[in-house]
Amino acid sequence: MSQTLATGGMLPIMATLVFFHAHPDDEAIATGGTMHRAVQDGHRVVLVVATRGEHGEVPDGFLHPDEELAARRVAEVHLAAEIIGTHRVEFLPYRDSGMMGEPTNEHEGSFWTAPVHDAADHLVRLLREENADVLTMYDENGGYGHPDHIQVHRVGHRAAELVPGLRLFEATMNRDRIREMMSEADRDDGPDVETLGSPDAVITTAVDVSGVLDVKRRAMAAHASQIPPDSWFMQLGPEAFLAAFGTEWFIRKDAVVVDREPWLL
Repeated sequence: MSQTLATGGMLPIMATLVFFHAHPDDEAIATGGTMHRAVQDGHRVVLVVATRGEHGEVPDGFLHPDEELAARRVAEVHLAAEIIGTHRVEFLPYRDSGMMGEPTNEHEGSFWTAPVHDAADHLVRLLREENADVLTMYDENGGYGHPDHIQVHRVGHRAAELVPGLRLFEATMNRDRIREMMSEADRDDGPDVETLGSPDAVITTAVDVSGVLDVKRRAMAAHASQIPPDSWFMQLGPEAFLAAFGTEWFIRKDAVVVDREPWLL
């Protein structure tokens, strides 16, 4: 059974949404609220993660003796997925590439060095197996220039070429909103805002996740190796957390959007 949507096109009443991310924790930060809202509405939600986040940073003594960070991060993403209600979690067979310019970018097996068509083939198999209706990835700069995020953009778009008919969205950050929220000190000491996300004018879809913000926050906290209790994320008070994370931003790529959309379906 299908429904015709106001923006055009047909989708089943109960759709399958595939969220493609670079590392464990990205899903909770960027799309955790949207994922949970989709679950609440009865849709199937699938998370595909390109790497296991081997090169994330943790303080000394955080891991147990002989424990590998990748194993911890895999456990964390499954915990976050359980909190969100995600129906399936899959990993592509690649390693974390590290930050841009690091030697790890070129290590054998890194996602950054993977041929785009090969990586897309893995994703395509999952999309076809799930009979996916929606695919999300990142904007052209991967949100903030991380090589694995940029590769998610490239691989996601290549996969979409091979699976026609998908609703296609790039998860992004609202650069103008970030600029408004940053204090003068933040602008002086923080990252260059112009390298973050996308300008408001190109964002087509703004998903209000304020009603499920408790779930999003718990999913983020599940990634304790990267988002510890004393992190900036977890130290935000309720109003500041709402301002920072109460809306999830997307750019729709499969259709022209005249008026900003409030939802992916």
